[in-house]
Amino acid sequence: MNKPEHVYVTYIRSTPEKVWAAITTPEFTRQYWGGAANLSDWKRGSSWKHVFDDDGGVPAVTGTVVESRPPAHLALSWVSPKDPTDISRVTFDIESFPDMVCLKVVHGDFVAGSSMEGKVSKGWPKVLSSLKSFLETGTPLDIFSEKCDSPAATAGHSKGT
Repeated sequence: MNKPEHVYVTYIRSTPEKVWAAITTPEFTRQYWGGAANLSDWKRGSSWKHVFDDDGGVPAVTGTVVESRPPAHLALSWVSPKDPTDISRVTFDIESFPDMVCLKVVHGDFVAGSSMEGKVSKGWPKVLSSLKSFLETGTPLDIFSEKCDSPAATAGHSKGT
């Protein structure tokens, strides 16, 4: 049986440097990721954490920087501190095109029966849409809006094979 893999491709009118900064700089992530900050020095082997400030600094997700080649490639292990056995991997590939970048996010390598797999399948489309809106207009989306959690908003998000 193949492990699920979620692939998201987004074209953003921006530069690789700005997209990289948006992913790795807490001041940016807080703006489009519902108040959460990604914290690390982003060097290979370093730890990283995803923290909502209103949760008292308790990480919602942690992991290790597996690969880091700014501003083109970042790979992270991804695990909830509530279940350290439910580990997965996410990669960000940023490719430059004239007047835009292609951001490809792949989240996979889930353990069998992963609860995280279901969470990210609904979360990444919201986060990446907000990232795109933020970089192109300066205004993020309200990704925690009740409308974003309606059945119509989450329909059609397939779970990879």
